[in-house]
Amino acid sequence: MAAILFKWAFISWLSWLHPFYVGVTEIQHNPAEKTLEISVKLFIDDFERALTDQYKTAVDLSNPKNPKQTEALVFQYIQNNFQLKVNGKPVQLEFVGYEKEREAAWCYIQVTGIAAVQQMELSNTLLYNVLNQQIHLIHMNVGNQRKSGKIMFPDKQFSASF
Repeated sequence: MAAILFKWAFISWLSWLHPFYVGVTEIQHNPAEKTLEISVKLFIDDFERALTDQYKTAVDLSNPKNPKQTEALVFQYIQNNFQLKVNGKPVQLEFVGYEKEREAAWCYIQVTGIAAVQQMELSNTLLYNVLNQQIHLIHMNVGNQRKSGKIMFPDKQFSASF
């Protein structure tokens, strides 16, 4: 038991010295609605820092003074750093909103008019403007197929065929 506690304490200590910078992107094709439902999870403190750095204004995602302006900045940042092609063609992202969950922010995006998916190509540079250790885990779900991968700074591309 003492060995397990020691390992846990040692791993916790190491993660404090070398924090992880991981974002998660989940893309789900909904054929009935002909949409792609996209969720992006980022650590809120890193995300606020990236938004503040990009737009030269303090951003508080937990308690925004002006929620509409904050949502506009979030979506503008996503549009500038997250591009998706479906079947070889760029698609238009629609912002649904964001919410805070403990230390993270979940951003919700959708793409309409997608009846079938044979291929997806993602370019993701979210948080790269403030973190050169950033890692993005990507999960793309089409039908009963799930394709997953990892993008590590400075790389930005992930693609999958279905």
